[in-house]
Amino acid sequence: MISPSASERVVLTGATGFLGRQILHHLLTQRPQARITLLLRDSAAESATQRLENLLTGCCEPGSRDLVRQRIQVVPSDIRAPRCGLSGRDWEGVADGATHVIHGAASVRFDQTLEEARGVNVGGARHLLEISEQAHRGGSLQRFVYISTAFVAGSRKGLVREGELDVGQRFRNSYERSKCEAESLVRQRMASLPATVLRPSIIVGDSRTGVTTSFNTLYWPLRAYAQRGWRIAPGRPGTVIDLAPVNFVAQAAVHLTFLPGATSETLHLAAGPRRSATIGQIAGAASRFFNRPPPRFVNTQFFAAVLQPLLLATVWGRRRRILKQGRFYRPYLDMELEFDTSRADALLEPAGIRPPHVQEYLERLFAYCLESDWGRKPAA
Repeated sequence: MISPSASERVVLTGATGFLGRQILHHLLTQRPQARITLLLRDSAAESATQRLENLLTGCCEPGSRDLVRQRIQVVPSDIRAPRCGLSGRDWEGVADGATHVIHGAASVRFDQTLEEARGVNVGGARHLLEISEQAHRGGSLQRFVYISTAFVAGSRKGLVREGELDVGQRFRNSYERSKCEAESLVRQRMASLPATVLRPSIIVGDSRTGVTTSFNTLYWPLRAYAQRGWRIAPGRPGTVIDLAPVNFVAQAAVHLTFLPGATSETLHLAAGPRRSATIGQIAGAASRFFNRPPPRFVNTQFFAAVLQPLLLATVWGRRRRILKQGRFYRPYLDMELEFDTSRADALLEPAGIRPPHVQEYLERLFAYCLESDWGRKPAA
């Protein structure tokens, strides 16, 4: 990694998200001289400036907030809109002198129409590429980093290589398809723009503390099992689940942003074949931790065609909601793919950055779920 420079100015999107908060934290601590421009959207409840204050409350000690504020510029914007909804003057201000652009904002919902998902994920990538290209023409840009997802692989089977993208795969939802289309835009620019694509797998809580602010994906079926005693698991116990703790993904993303050797690379930020776990192993750990009988695995096709219609006709309340919500996550319990991490490992391991084996930190994730009451109350 090159030494921090007082002339560094990083444009970051997605700073209020689960991963984005951690990236912002690592930027503040690892690049102490860098100035940071946050593109934040005004919401109905909060202005962009108020959202920054909430961010600082969550990640900074009270005595350091004034110093941090001096390094951060907030620009109210909407990545879905042309030129991110910025005036000409603001657009020029964001691009002028930007040395690094990290685009992490995205819609991660599985239930959106393709048009809705494309508006955020493809449109956002296009508009941040335009900012980066303007900064590149001005001579300041050193790197554009796009946070993609390993699941641009869709319903592929076998080992997915880091350099592969569109091989004719089908997609489980609009999120996967729109992220694949957005990544394709970025990769098309790599010949003329210093760009890096990072593909996290399923991001979970901090491997050291278990802390998370996002209780979806893995957490959804885990909560149904731990709290409600829901034991039916549509899937195969041998299915490999690739999890990446948020602290690893954020640290790796910031390191690679400033690593010259990562230019024009597409990298999986994932556990990979050596450090992943199977659903059966995760279920066994959950059974022991939550003191529940082991889940009952059933064939996914049989579940969808027979069991689910029967259960929907006979159960109500919370169990019925679990069944309906589960349709978005069920395909991920029956995958037959793994993510190659050989190139990412080669770039990260010299710096001592590597993901721990999934089974090493599962109990910390489980413990935080109970401590925070699944995100309903503050935890230490």
